[in-house]
Amino acid sequence: MDPIVIVGSGLAGYTVARELRKLDSSVPLVMITADHGRFYSKPNLSNGYGLGKQAHELAMNDARTMARQLDAGIDTDARVEALEIQRHCAILADRTQSYSRLVLALGADPIRLPLEGDGAEAVLSVNDLQDYERFRDAMADKRRLVILGAGLIGCEFANDLQAAGMQVALVDPADQPLARLAPAPVGRALRDALAGIGVQWHMGTVAQRVERHGEGLRVILADGRALDTDVVLSAVGLRPRVALAQTAGLVTERGIVVDRLLRTSAADVYALGDCAEVAGLVLPFVMPIMHAARALAKTLAGTETEVRYPAMPVVVKTPALPVVVAPPAADASGGWQVESSDGGVRARWLAPGGERLLGFALAGTAVTEKQALTKLLPPTLK
Repeated sequence: MDPIVIVGSGLAGYTVARELRKLDSSVPLVMITADHGRFYSKPNLSNGYGLGKQAHELAMNDARTMARQLDAGIDTDARVEALEIQRHCAILADRTQSYSRLVLALGADPIRLPLEGDGAEAVLSVNDLQDYERFRDAMADKRRLVILGAGLIGCEFANDLQAAGMQVALVDPADQPLARLAPAPVGRALRDALAGIGVQWHMGTVAQRVERHGEGLRVILADGRALDTDVVLSAVGLRPRVALAQTAGLVTERGIVVDRLLRTSAADVYALGDCAEVAGLVLPFVMPIMHAARALAKTLAGTETEVRYPAMPVVVKTPALPVVVAPPAADASGGWQVESSDGGVRARWLAPGGERLLGFALAGTAVTEKQALTKLLPPTLK
């Protein structure tokens, strides 16, 4: 019997494997990963520096331990180069792996900005444990950091590094941080809180060039300002990894297109996590991955189960000002109703008429309302 093959050892891949083993202890299982296969919590990457954690300290288990726990074969440092859908085969550099069913948990790649200058190749991003290790090495004995992007990840890194004694500057084309997730008053409150601990803001502009300057780097902004720094970190977003699926002839749009059973356009091939587009949604957060993994495990174990997403607020790890966001759907009608106080900001997206809550953003003391407001939200995907 050919095994179930999972490509990817991030949270999505490992969670599917764990949930499947709860339901079926005997089905053959193989995981293929292009990296070391260590299991870790990706959200910890953006606050590990302030905790003094090296990369190996963020890893909870190595691949050998995970293989033993899951009773699975785990091929590390192995890359799937192609899929032969009709033959039910994954093609690696040194062998061919047959599968009964294939799960693509490929993740996403950091978006690379089209920067000019002889220092552009030195710009870092942190999307996995190996990236984090490179970032920590780059920051050794350094004190200055420029972060490109003031979204969720950029703000978390800024808070963590500034609190750890770094000199952090944030650059973003929007007028306030979290511009895609929260209304302006919440963004401004977070900006002011981070400024209060020393973060420097350069909003309404973008980086155009990164040049070598002495022993460090110089970031040239579109408005003409120049920022001297030791390290540049890009945190401008992620792009689902779809190349493998595209070359295999699977339907892709923003991500690998799957139905509510997480099936791709090819028989016996499934996808989930940051690489997948479920009912038009690409949700690169922990809770959607957990719900999808549990549903897919049931399907793989013989009980077809559609994924359903409840309301899933996202916690922004910025101790300078705690923030929780549950953005409304992209096509939601209505608008924000914002109330501010000395201790926080409470923003609710209300449908026309003001009776139905469709989203919220809370900052500071208002985050205590998270649970109560979440109960009022419609599910993200019924």
